[in-house]
Amino acid sequence: MNSRRYRQILIWSIASLVGLVVAVVIFNPLGEDAVLPRPLEQVFPLPGDIVVRQTAIEVDLPVGYSLELEVDGITIPRAEIGFTPATGRYLWQPGPATLFELWGAGDHEVTIYWERVSGGGPDPGQFTWTFRIM
Repeated sequence: MNSRRYRQILIWSIASLVGLVVAVVIFNPLGEDAVLPRPLEQVFPLPGDIVVRQTAIEVDLPVGYSLELEVDGITIPRAEIGFTPATGRYLWQPGPATLFELWGAGDHEVTIYWERVSGGGPDPGQFTWTFRIM
């Protein structure tokens, strides 16, 4: 075979692979979109996600809300939770100086409790979800 034939085979192989990936993504999505209660803007990992051990829990609330976090039934101390006041983003990840040193494989349940602390009347709420560490 000549080099032109090899190029044609390579181009068709790459095009076929790209087409297969696109078809899988379009016709076999990873799941349904999570429906989050108001005022919750975003959580990560999403309910039902399968993630790696390095994953952090991220919660986005509107500015003016406080958050309490429970992981597997244990309340995480506020000092361990990172918080960005300008955006209302909370972040927690297991590590050597935290209550959990690392994630264990399997399912984990997260419960968050929120309360509006400024900018209006009371607005308490909670949300519980599970995700899996592989």
